[in-house]
Amino acid sequence: MNHAQLTALGRALRLLGEHGEALGADSPDTKLHEVKADLKRALDLLEETVTTAVPTTRCAEHPTGPVDEGAVDLCLLCETRRRAARRSEVNGSFAHGRPGGPDDSPDRTQSRYGVRADRPQPQQRWLPEVWNGQAWQLCGTPRRDRHEAERYLAAERRSPRPGMAYRLVHEFTDYEVLRIWGTPVKIDIEPMGNL
Repeated sequence: MNHAQLTALGRALRLLGEHGEALGADSPDTKLHEVKADLKRALDLLEETVTTAVPTTRCAEHPTGPVDEGAVDLCLLCETRRRAARRSEVNGSFAHGRPGGPDDSPDRTQSRYGVRADRPQPQQRWLPEVWNGQAWQLCGTPRRDRHEAERYLAAERRSPRPGMAYRLVHEFTDYEVLRIWGTPVKIDIEPMGNL
């Protein structure tokens, strides 16, 4: 809803409020027809302003989501999440963090972020790179599989316009060059050797 629509709708509703206060048992039919026209105008403005569907749930996150009649907020998505959390607590698969040591108090609050042992290990990738005459640059999508990355570089070397040199870099918290195909030669970017 933009500002102009909001202003027009507020004005129409205030006018209807004034009509409501002025109505009485002796109101003439012309006044009632005027109220009817203003009411129709306010409904038309409201119809133009409302752009979303009618909420089917009482959930702020999923107002038009699927309905679960048994849920407090009628939201099937949130209720499914709550049921999964309750089920994991009952089945014992709920993450409990590290076990306490002898000097730890048993009522210690667990961190919501977990401990180092709970965090996932860094993932390794293989980066295919090509020598562009000045520096190594990424020439394809980083791969999770080394053999797939080597097959990609083999296809690049067989392409109609292959690069001068290719290399495969292993990324795992640090970088390690695994293999180089061709010879990277530094090329001066100025024609004729900058004479």
